[in-house]
Amino acid sequence: MKLYGSYTSPFVRHCRIVLLETAQACEFIETDQAGSAVQSPTKRVPFLADGDVFLTDSSSIIQYLREKAGQAFCADARELDQLCLVNTALESCVNLFFLERDGVVIAQVPYLQRQAARIESALAELNQFNLPDHAPYNDVQLRLACFMGWAKLRKRVDFSGYGNLEQFYQGAQGYTHFQATQPPQS
Repeated sequence: MKLYGSYTSPFVRHCRIVLLETAQACEFIETDQAGSAVQSPTKRVPFLADGDVFLTDSSSIIQYLREKAGQAFCADARELDQLCLVNTALESCVNLFFLERDGVVIAQVPYLQRQAARIESALAELNQFNLPDHAPYNDVQLRLACFMGWAKLRKRVDFSGYGNLEQFYQGAQGYTHFQATQPPQS
């Protein structure tokens, strides 16, 4: 089994945490944007190859890894919806990051302003969640911790107004597998 990705991607980090939790043997192959553009039809990371199985989305990869280990992915539609909420905020945040890096001024594009507002409204909703202050974590909580770690690394979100999220993140930092997948801080 081979997982392709970057050490800084929050989507890849979640997959790496699940691999650690399930103790599955997997080769991690660091891949940049150019490599993923050639190797994956989605032109992004992560993607996973395991024999004749080729998956190109972190959620399907995590579901595959959990099922392979005999574990549940999302318990029900409500939990899946929560994961989708985190993904929506995370994807909007990542897209705005790359657009700004390419010189796009978010404030000049109404659609991108809606993306920024989507992040804030999702964070307000996530801040209302009943979140644990220590492991074990479900996949919604792991994705949220990965999102927050990435947003802090890239200085994308000021979480000071989201006390519940901050408290959750402080607890997640003590989780061994979260620590082991910490991206480079440069």
